Parts: sequence; structure tokens; C-alpha cells
Amino acid sequence: MVVSEQRLNEQKLHQFLDRVVGDLAAGYGGVMVSLGHKLGLYKAMSGAGPLSSTELAHRSDCVERYVREWLNSQAAGGYVIYHPTSSTYELTPEQAMVLAHEDSPVFMPPAWDVPASMWLDEEKTIQAFKTGAGVGWGEHHARMSCGTAAFYRNCYQNSLLSQWLPALTGVEARLKAGAKVADVGCGHGHSTLIMAKAYPQSRFWGFDYHAGSIQTARDRSQKEGLTDRVTFEVAPAKGYPKEGFDLICFFDCLHDLGDPVGAAKHAAQSLAADGTVMLVEPFANDRVEDNLNTVGRLYYAASTTICCAHSLSEEVGLALGAQAGEERLAQIFREAGFKTFRRATETPFNLILEARL
Repeated sequence: MVVSEQRLNEQKLHQFLDRVVGDLAAGYGGVMVSLGHKLGLYKAMSGAGPLSSTELAHRSDCVERYVREWLNSQAAGGYVIYHPTSSTYELTPEQAMVLAHEDSPVFMPPAWDVPASMWLDEEKTIQAFKTGAGVGWGEHHARMSCGTAAFYRNCYQNSLLSQWLPALTGVEARLKAGAKVADVGCGHGHSTLIMAKAYPQSRFWGFDYHAGSIQTARDRSQKEGLTDRVTFEVAPAKGYPKEGFDLICFFDCLHDLGDPVGAAKHAAQSLAADGTVMLVEPFANDRVEDNLNTVGRLYYAASTTICCAHSLSEEVGLALGAQAGEERLAQIFREAGFKTFRRATETPFNLILEARL
């Protein structure tokens, strides 16, 4: 063991060690959350009141000994309540909103698929660090795209129609009357389909370079009966048809692109007269020191292994990163020829920005 010549502060050492062990426990806890979701354990507990491990095992069709150990891990992490006098476990309504209700705006379990893919892709990331090469979106384990789509789905479901679109200048009225909308980097198509269901007079196109995601989006559109007004196509952010769109959307994807300036220029050339670009980006302040918080920690980590890695796999490879901030994004659109750029609204996880020519 190499001992530093600088005298250690034992209190600070143990405080930091406590933090690291807490993070390690949280990582283990994420595995337990994913199991609880996929095995239906949280759903079986929701609204049921106190349950024994035997009762929960019966409700979820699982083996009691595994269920008991899982419940104790959940109780230790504060994810369920343990009642010692009756040896029962309870999921509170607040916990159920986060862990059991799949349409809740704060439903979180699928988000754990993203760090799972980060671990599975670790060797690719190590090589990228050493060589400077990129790792494209499609090169990641499938859990990454599924987890990302699920993480953002409920946020879009609960905020896009009620808050984000109404915050844009005149866009909601155009959508109601009948508009042409492009969803660039649409992924699995959640955002596209949410808008299509709400505005039946409008037509929607979803574009993504990842063929697997486009196929998933097409399947969803077929299942939901929206193929009459929704089209999904494989196309890059600088290569979709210039159709004169009234609204072009970038949902949590512009910072992933190798050439975001080129993508913004293509959007400018693809807009109808008086058209609008809606840019939804991860929430970030402009200075690093103002992003040193829980949300910043989450996004900087994802940016390291996913966002910057994908950008570096494409031409230009600007690697904006998930914490680019509003001023850097405004600069991108100014370079692309947009005259107006403003923050329309925000959430703890997203900036919603409006750009107009």
C-alpha cells in the first residue's frame, strides 16, 4: 500500500467511503428494482396493504424464499415498509407511483436498463477512451434503447401535450387545424404517436437512422391504429425529405448527433414558412459548476458512454454532450441561421426550447 506523504483526514476519508458504499448499495438496489418490476412484485403489492413474504409469493407466482430475501433488500433501501410486529411488508401509495404504476409520470424501473447496458458495453467504452473512436447507438446492447425509450415515454406522455406544445408560439393551433410534423431521432416513436393521437387533423413523420428502432415504431403505430397519419422512415438527421414541415421536433437527441449544426441547417431548409423547431434537451445549466448535482451526475455519466460516444461515431463528431446547456444550443441554431431561440419551459429533467427563422 502506498501511503501519501500528505496527512489523511480520517473523518473526510470515512465520509467519502460512506458515500461510495451508499452508491454501491444503490447499484445493487437497481438490480432489485428491475427484478421487482419484471416479476410483477411491485404490482402485486400495490394497494394490497401489509403482506407476508408467503402472501406476496402466492400473488406473484414466485418462490417464497427468493421473495423474502428480495423484500428485505427493499425494506433496507426504504423501497417498502417493514412491520416488525407482523413480519409483513407494505408498498405505500407514493412508492407505488414510482415503482408499480406504469403510466405514472414518475415511473422509474425501466430506466435501470440503461446502466445495465452501460455495464454490458463496458469493453467498447474502454476501447473508445483509448482510441477516441465512437460507439454508435446501434452498437449498444438492446437494453439501452429500450431503457431510454421507457425512461422518456412517461415524461412525454404527461408533459408534451399539456405543457410543452402549448408553450410554443402558435404551434398548438396549427396542430389542431392540420399541420405537417417531423420527429427527428424518433427512436421507438413514443413522442410521435402521442402527438398523432392528440391531433388527428395533422400528419406526422418519424425519422431515425436506427432501423431496429424504426421497426419498433412501425409496430407500435400499427398496433395503435395510427398508420393513416403516421409514417416512420429510416433517415439520418441531415437526410430526411424537405417537405415544408410546420413543426420539426428533436426529442433528447440533438446533442447525440455528430453534426448538430448540419442537422439544424437541414431543419431550417425543411421548415414551412413561419415553421417552428421544438428542441427538447436534457436539463443543464451553462456552467459545469452549476451542474454538479444528482441530475447532472446522471446525465454526465450517460453522456460519457452513450451521447458523446455516438456523436464521435459520426462525421464531424462535435460531441456536445448531454449537458451542453442552453447557451451552447442557442449558438448551434444561430450558426444554422435561426433568428429566434428561447426557453419555452422546463422540467427537472428537460429544457424545452423553441427556434424560429
